[in-house]
Amino acid sequence: MKNNEYESVEHIDSDVTLMFENGKRYNVPHSSIYKRALKLQHIQQIKRKELLQRDEDDGDSMLSSATSDTSSTKRKSHKKNTRKNRMKTLLAAVTEAREAVTSRRLCDLFMFKPSKKDYPDYYKVILEPMDLRTIEHNIRSDKYMTEDSMLEDMKLMFRNARHYNEEGSQVYNDADVLEKILKDRRKDLGPSTDEDDMMSPKLKIRKNSITLKKSKYLTPLQQKLNELYEAVKNYTDKRGRRLSTIFLRLPSRAELPDYYIAIKKPVDMEKIKSHMLANKYQDVDALVEDLVLMFNNACTYNEPESLIYRDALMLHRVLLETRRDLEGGDDAHVPDVPRLIQELVRSLFVSVLSHQDDEGRCYSDSLAEIPALDPANPEKPPLNFDIVRKNVDRGRYKRLDVFQDHMFEVLEKARRLNRTDSEIFEDAVELQQFLIRIRDELCKNGEILMSPALSYTSKHLHSDVEKEKKEKLPKEFEEDKIKREEETREAEKREDSAGGSWQSNLQRTYSQDCSFKDSMYHVGEYVYVEPAEPNLQPHIIYIERLWQDDTGEKWLYGCWFYRPNETFHLATRKFLEKEVFKSDFYNKAPISKILGKCVVMFVKDYFKLHPEGFRTDDVYVCESRYSAKSKSFKKIKMWTMPLSSVRFVPREVPLPVVRVASMFAPKQEEKPPEMADESKMIDGIVDKEREDVTMDMSNGEPGCLYYEQLFYNNLWLKVGDCVYIRSHGLGLHRVGRIEKMWMRDGAGYFFGPIFIHPEETEHEPTKMFYKKEVFLSNLEENCPMTCIIGKCIVSSFKDYLSCRPTEVPEENVLLCESRYIDCEKQMKKFKGLKRFSLSGKVVEDETYYFRKLIVPQKEPSPLLDKKIEKLEAKFADMTDEELEDLGDDDGELGDQSLPQMQSSLSSDMDIIPYTPLQSTPKSIKGLSKKEGSKRKINMSGYILFSSEMRAVIKAQHPDFSFGELSRLVGTEWRNLESSKKAEYEERAAKVAEQQERDRAHHQTSPRAGTPVGAVMGVVPPPTPMGMLKSSMLLVSGVNGMGGHGNIHGSQMGSGQHPPPYPGQGQPALQQPSTPVFVSPPAKSQRLLHSEAYLRYIEGLTAESSTISKWDQALSAQKQDVRLTKEQESRLPSHWLKSKGAHKTMADALWRLRDLMLRDTLNIRQTHNL
Repeated sequence: MKNNEYESVEHIDSDVTLMFENGKRYNVPHSSIYKRALKLQHIQQIKRKELLQRDEDDGDSMLSSATSDTSSTKRKSHKKNTRKNRMKTLLAAVTEAREAVTSRRLCDLFMFKPSKKDYPDYYKVILEPMDLRTIEHNIRSDKYMTEDSMLEDMKLMFRNARHYNEEGSQVYNDADVLEKILKDRRKDLGPSTDEDDMMSPKLKIRKNSITLKKSKYLTPLQQKLNELYEAVKNYTDKRGRRLSTIFLRLPSRAELPDYYIAIKKPVDMEKIKSHMLANKYQDVDALVEDLVLMFNNACTYNEPESLIYRDALMLHRVLLETRRDLEGGDDAHVPDVPRLIQELVRSLFVSVLSHQDDEGRCYSDSLAEIPALDPANPEKPPLNFDIVRKNVDRGRYKRLDVFQDHMFEVLEKARRLNRTDSEIFEDAVELQQFLIRIRDELCKNGEILMSPALSYTSKHLHSDVEKEKKEKLPKEFEEDKIKREEETREAEKREDSAGGSWQSNLQRTYSQDCSFKDSMYHVGEYVYVEPAEPNLQPHIIYIERLWQDDTGEKWLYGCWFYRPNETFHLATRKFLEKEVFKSDFYNKAPISKILGKCVVMFVKDYFKLHPEGFRTDDVYVCESRYSAKSKSFKKIKMWTMPLSSVRFVPREVPLPVVRVASMFAPKQEEKPPEMADESKMIDGIVDKEREDVTMDMSNGEPGCLYYEQLFYNNLWLKVGDCVYIRSHGLGLHRVGRIEKMWMRDGAGYFFGPIFIHPEETEHEPTKMFYKKEVFLSNLEENCPMTCIIGKCIVSSFKDYLSCRPTEVPEENVLLCESRYIDCEKQMKKFKGLKRFSLSGKVVEDETYYFRKLIVPQKEPSPLLDKKIEKLEAKFADMTDEELEDLGDDDGELGDQSLPQMQSSLSSDMDIIPYTPLQSTPKSIKGLSKKEGSKRKINMSGYILFSSEMRAVIKAQHPDFSFGELSRLVGTEWRNLESSKKAEYEERAAKVAEQQERDRAHHQTSPRAGTPVGAVMGVVPPPTPMGMLKSSMLLVSGVNGMGGHGNIHGSQMGSGQHPPPYPGQGQPALQQPSTPVFVSPPAKSQRLLHSEAYLRYIEGLTAESSTISKWDQALSAQKQDVRLTKEQESRLPSHWLKSKGAHKTMADALWRLRDLMLRDTLNIRQTHNL
């Protein structure tokens, strides 16, 4: 839609439909994506019908007739010509624009792209080159579908010119002027008419509602990026200075070649802006990373006491505060692992206790009768499901394996105390299998939670159960044999008594049915029998025999069924509604006691079928048998009591499986006895049982006993653990890792490396760190265990993003991805932390893996605020003019102001800031108010001191880097006496007066125009005033990207040397008290190369008439020098176009050196130097 690739709404509709169909085809039907696709597809269909209805209602539709098609073609052709003419008019406004005074065409430098041969770096900086000739060709060939497309190319061309060229240059100013002319001309032409204007109003509204305008539409990410960028760019301090001006563009390599040696990744705000326009930032952190890099470059390259250094820190803080406001604080969103573990344990416990069979019976009901105390081990603490439930409710389980051990202990106790064929045994096995299966599902087999509990699988359970059965079955077989013998003897006794009565009374008559009070009763039916005691429910008896004695009284004999209240059970047991139990009690009853008929159905049929002719109240369900002797229940597997005389029909609606509490269960308002003492109980954490684990140490010290796991000072410690070490005098306790631990003479010790915090490292204030980041130091110590004050965990970067140990609070989880090398003052990343392999007796940590990696944010250095406060105090008493003397802008600082820079070249010299003269006509609006004026050349006591002190320090420490030299210079200035500082300020004031006189002289004869070599997108280095005196090493601010002013010396007086460092005495040659400045040549000369010239100035000393080691240079021979490949790669091969007839480039450079020495000697001899 953004690229206008859809010709009609139907094309959009087909793509949207395809997208939804793909989503439905790939995802399962019950997934959230599938459901969303269905819902959105429904909305799409409603909208499609609505649009079709609008088309039918629109009588003026352009597609209604062939006549309208013809007129549409004409109107489109006319529309196309109108659009093309407008674009030609806008192009002519740009190409015909001229300067008011000189009549110079402003577009000349924009007609063609720069030559790749002359400006190869242009195509490295500018990724999308554009010129007017290309735009004109696109207009003629109808490549622009809309006017906005042509304007986008125009803006791209102007943006490229401003990005590549310096602010204040001719090309930069011309780009601003031409862009304003283009906007004014388009405004004069009025709004453009497009194809939508030719349509009916309804179609026009619909199309506008569908097509997104690229220029106005910003995604939420783009809005955040813009807000962040603008906050940094537009920030001003209390004095109204815009601090970002100096950070807009990088210097050229010709101006500051050493900057690109010191700074490996140069970046400026223009480059960052171009990346934003190209949508190269995928998130806010990517933009923050580039801006932080820019500020870090500034602090690395500039003096720590300079104003630009402070500006970089200020903007760095503004960046972080704005990012925090946009993101709403910490975006890491670290999951609460202890809470997640408790939820997992609770979910597992509830699932196990709620596990039901096909008839809806909870397997855990039968296990409620398991005693808490183990008869075999009375010394063990009591444990059953109620105790486990209380531990779960109170959050006492921090580890999954501890919870699993408790559950297994209850289930194994249930198996041990009951027969293998009992219901409790079978339920215990089923629950243990179910627990293992649900555990693996919740942990995803270790993908979410890695725990030692996962090592026990269903295979281990099956093996343990089979082993237990083999041990118990022979004993149970003997018990069954004895029981059968007893039952046989009892049956024989009953038969004998029945036989005796039979012999005494031969009139007993058995039958399959009998009648009583107009009711017929059959064998195999269930009947109500009057209870023996009043106020009791009728007994339920299954008729097995019917007979009549000699007196004519009729009797029944059968199995008695018990109701729940007639059994012995725990109050926590639950029962099915209308449930009864088949008992082991058989007895006779007179027919006259029968109160009516009823039906007892097996549990598998009860919920689906209903007996005809019976009320619901007279139908009961049975799923278990009850033993009055053992007071136990056992599930019935096979129902052996069929009803032949009752017909069953399917229920219209199957009955729901509902279980009710026992009548003995306590009422809700009643409080269980154990609840009374709950308030007195202390909720402690149920910890894993551990033991001290010793280890053999081959190279251990005599008298020491080494441990892998040890309980010391109320802490369980193992090899590989990280601990907090009590540190005196530090704000934060240090962190150590235990790699060895031992006991000697009753005292504990450990050995391992020390982790340090960012506060203990040397780093730039702009450096950022992760929250709770530590660094592995080179320090390894033997520490007594008495100094340990707590445990923590130090994770590698990968582990920190993906997982957490379950027993460590989040505030004690630290991150380490780098090693701090103290001798180099550097932080170097490593692959990962050391891992330890321990024996099986050591309890391993449980690890919870996040479903989604967290995104930790970096925080500013703890030194940032301290450094800003220090610099603020330094600059607080300065006036605006004094701040200008430090190299910053005065007055209004806009985007067109030239950034001032403090640069350190390879000679470690400081440069005077400048602004090249401009000749843009003042009659054109929108230009800078400082147009045509020159920047002040500033001087201060510190700048003068830095220029002298740096050379001395570098002579003493030739191998020091620029940053180290800068630090030493700042330290020396801070330690300098007040009187000495006053002397430098007086000298600086004199220099400033001379600068004012020179400025007045140059303002009387301004130089107009731009160097001839300037092209669109390219400006030759500006030519500031040449500097003769080496003692005038002046500073301007640098953005960490270097200065934009090129330094070209035009003349060099003989016998000029830098002044001595205070206290060294006067030099042999007299020096002027102020520097002498001369006007630069009209065009920059390649012979006056800035780097070589500045090296020449730096090398001048009073003790030597040459700047190089002349004798060594003359005696050096090619055959005496052996260069490595790295040294050869650093040779200035770009001085020569080719190696010519020489074998290598090194040979060609040797030849060039010989020729240069020969010419130098000839010049010296000719002029008698």
